Amino acid sequence: MTRLLAVFALWMLCFSSTMTFAALPTELTVISYHEVADKKDALIPQYAVSPTNFVRQMDWLKVNGYHFVNVDQILAARAGKLPLPEKAVLITFDDGYHSVYTNAFPILKLFNAPAVIAVVGDWLEPTSGEVVNFAGRSVSREQMLSWAEIKEMVDSGLVEVGSHTYAQHEGILANPQGNTEPAVTTRLYLPKLNRYEDEDTYKKRIYNDLKKNNEVLQSHGFRSPRVIAWPYGSYNIESREAAEKLGMPIGLTLDDGPNTVATPLWGLRRILVESGMQLPDLQKEILLRDRNITDNDRPEKIMHIDLDYIYDPDPAQQEKNLGHLLDRIQAMGVNTIYLQAFADPAARGSASSVYFPNRHMPMRADLFNRVSWQIRTRTQVKRIYAWMPMLAWELPATEPAANDLVVADLPTSSDHLNMGYHRLSPFSTRARKVIRDIYQDLSRAAPIDGILFHDDVTLSDYEDASSFGIAQNKEWGLPSKISDIRANDDFLGRWTILKITALDRFANELSNLVSLEQPNLLTARNLYAQVVLNPKSEVWYAQSLDNSLANYDFTAIMAMPYMEKADDPKAFMEDIIAKVKEHPNAMKHVVFELQAVDWRTDKKIPSAEIAATIKSLYDAGAQHVAYYPDDSIQDHPDASVLRPVFDGKSNMAVIP
Repeated sequence: MTRLLAVFALWMLCFSSTMTFAALPTELTVISYHEVADKKDALIPQYAVSPTNFVRQMDWLKVNGYHFVNVDQILAARAGKLPLPEKAVLITFDDGYHSVYTNAFPILKLFNAPAVIAVVGDWLEPTSGEVVNFAGRSVSREQMLSWAEIKEMVDSGLVEVGSHTYAQHEGILANPQGNTEPAVTTRLYLPKLNRYEDEDTYKKRIYNDLKKNNEVLQSHGFRSPRVIAWPYGSYNIESREAAEKLGMPIGLTLDDGPNTVATPLWGLRRILVESGMQLPDLQKEILLRDRNITDNDRPEKIMHIDLDYIYDPDPAQQEKNLGHLLDRIQAMGVNTIYLQAFADPAARGSASSVYFPNRHMPMRADLFNRVSWQIRTRTQVKRIYAWMPMLAWELPATEPAANDLVVADLPTSSDHLNMGYHRLSPFSTRARKVIRDIYQDLSRAAPIDGILFHDDVTLSDYEDASSFGIAQNKEWGLPSKISDIRANDDFLGRWTILKITALDRFANELSNLVSLEQPNLLTARNLYAQVVLNPKSEVWYAQSLDNSLANYDFTAIMAMPYMEKADDPKAFMEDIIAKVKEHPNAMKHVVFELQAVDWRTDKKIPSAEIAATIKSLYDAGAQHVAYYPDDSIQDHPDASVLRPVFDGKSNMAVIP
């Protein structure tokens, strides 16, 4: 949300990466276990399943018609040789604990249940009596599987050994502030050099580690693994391509959702069984996936945060600001964050710098990774979206594309029609290349769950009159002059659709690029309220609710009556809700984003008023609500006022 007030504030329209199709049936359920042991005996009690619970779960699967399958069957099914049985289930164990042999293997034999055990070579290399460096602490080698135990299980015909990397099951230094993050996907920060490892070094580190683990297994008489289970469920295109080159086509993740025939083998999703998960909990998790209910169906309660509030040139003060923000997030009880990845301290609505390392823009501070990781690990938040411009980049003058700007062909004395945005032309090849680079650099800088596209993506009915836009109009078979296009309703209608499609495709390209590093990326976009209330405004704004619903995971409607100068804020909100409900299933995909500040008067909206509006939205059937901005410096809105309303909305998806 920009803080810039313009008469016509515009946003981008739809892209096709999240097109909705009829849900495919579940082909395979994969269950992820770690230790099968009582919590008091476990190395990691959080993931220890008691032997009794493990027996109950295996028994329930068998009794309820689930068929245990092995890797051969999965590969054969994908090769089109023999389909998997109905209700197929694969059992997996990560890390290679001794308790898998003592407590799980006898049960697997009893139920004739195949399993994959993914092992960490570095934890198996020490000999009996030595210690294992287990994620930073020393544990007895006897707490891990012995080579003889692994051989016995493999010789039974039930167990296949998979890779869990050789020595990448750890956190490594991820930023200057000292956070440690999953080694497989993190570019190592090098303090002495004040930089991150380069891409070639990173790729070699991952490839060589996976290769070494395979060699260790082969040296002990086992086949080179066909399966890799990613530590912490963290993977990207570089890691999965390395695994495939080394003969591991199956990748086991911890991603949410069902495994259908469309789910790639390199990204099989698993249900992670934790110590507190009882049989009814596992049943529910399986049922959710069978009915294709994912985290996307759970209500999102969203704080929209400016990092400009957190940044301070004094690192100590910046850390204090961050600590206070984390306290506010916990106090507010939200589960989703829209987090600014760019800097706009002058409130122009465009990025003058960014908060992550990149190739083209000044970096105000290496802050996005630090803040996002702290939110992820120290609060209850489940999802973090990077809030990013698509076109509004104030490139340095040294960049060749810096002047490839959107131009408006405005009538004389029509400054009131100026959109007010500094934007790069989407029809400039150079500009698109720079923007792609920035998004790719973001994707490598920090783990994120989604992208929220900023409200800068627009080509109004007076744009783009740059040389790039004129050339594009000619290619589309339209007049060169925008005034000629506007004078003809047929041209104007066609032009609007073509511009929407062009922006749509570029946004799709950017999200696909980011998803290579951040699998299962979600997309959200802001939509101005007038587009919902007045369909004729599509021409002015290059936005459409229908297209947005069809192409984004979430559409965040800026339901901001004060910004829109609404005479009756309550009636304004009721009209938006009514319009949204005219679209089937729209309430599942619409975020109602409220304003916490009246930018026209620079006054804060009372917390009680914001809370009352949220309650009215929930009462009307809204699933997802956000507010912007969160002022963590002045503690507005008041968490004690909003928290009870947010808590009144369940975090759980409803099973139909």
